Order: sequence, then C-alpha cells, then structure tokens
Amino acid sequence: MLWYFNFVQGEYFKEAEASAKTDAIRKLVPRALWWFRWGAMFTFISGLAMLGAKHLTGYGILVGSTLGTLMFLNVWLIIWPNQKIVIASAEQTAAGEEADPAAAGALAKAALASRTNTLFSIPMLFFMASSVHLAQLATPITSAGILSLIVVFGVIALLEVNAIAGKQGPMTTVRGVIHMGLLLTLVLYLGIDIL
Repeated sequence: MLWYFNFVQGEYFKEAEASAKTDAIRKLVPRALWWFRWGAMFTFISGLAMLGAKHLTGYGILVGSTLGTLMFLNVWLIIWPNQKIVIASAEQTAAGEEADPAAAGALAKAALASRTNTLFSIPMLFFMASSVHLAQLATPITSAGILSLIVVFGVIALLEVNAIAGKQGPMTTVRGVIHMGLLLTLVLYLGIDIL
C-alpha cells in the first residue's frame, strides 16, 4: 500500500483533473487508507510478536524494527489525521462548499510523512531480511557497539524530525525517494559495520 500511494496514486494526482482528483479523494482514498492503517497495525503487532518469540537482539533487527515502528507511528499519528482533513475538504467541495484552507497544508504533511515511510521502507526491509544472514547485523549488541547505534539512531531521528516538520527535498520524485532510500540503507549499514 505504501508504494501504491507514493508511486501510483501520488503521481496520478499530479496529472488528474480537479474533478477526478476530488472524486478519488472522496471515494478511493478513504478505502485505501483503511487498508493502509490496519495493514500498518497488523504488521507492527505481528512484528512485535515475532521479535518476542525469536528473542532477536542483533543490530539488524533493532534498526529494522525501529524503522518499522516509526513508519507505524507516521501512519497513525501524521498521515491519517492529516488525510482526514483532506478527505473532509473534498467532501465539502463536492457539496458545493468552500474547501478547507487547512487541507493544502495537511496534504503536504501527510505526503512528507508518506515519502519518509517510503524512504524508511528500503533500509527497513534490508535490515529485517539480513538480520539473520549478515554476521555484522546478526551479532548481539555489545557495549562497544553503542557508538554505532548512537550514530545510526541519530541519522534516523534527524530524518523523522524532517518527516514531522521539514520538506521533501530530494524525496519529491519517485526516483529521488528510491535513490535516497538506497543511500540511507548504505549509510546505516556502514554506520554499524565501520563504527
């Protein structure tokens, strides 16, 4: 769903006529967001259960699960509340009323958090999948590795602050967010491997 919103729906909305966009926001977006929200909830809860059952304690699983947790929080605390404003505004305009002036800002906030989730999804998938396959990422966390975690979590924290109050920057385009996601994966991996 995340990549659908960012790579398909978002690109369509850039080209759609106003009436088609309003119709999609009123009828398609609420349904897609329902699956998006509850998919995030299911993924988060099942991920916690798997972490508890497997007792995984390596760097990879810690970084991957942190990214997944931030993605879950972005969906429920930023994307969904702001999309509700956008949907309500589309309903108002369809009823012949004025658009909510807060809708444009809410859409920008939701879009930035969604792009940040797309950015996070690439290293999250890498770290989750490689947490048991790459020795550097599967080893238990030691006191010597705390510096690497401080650096890695510092980078992640800065990106999350940007998701809350920043700008899309190079994540504005599909190509840009993919490239930035790959670069973030490399930076986080090197942060763990080198430090």
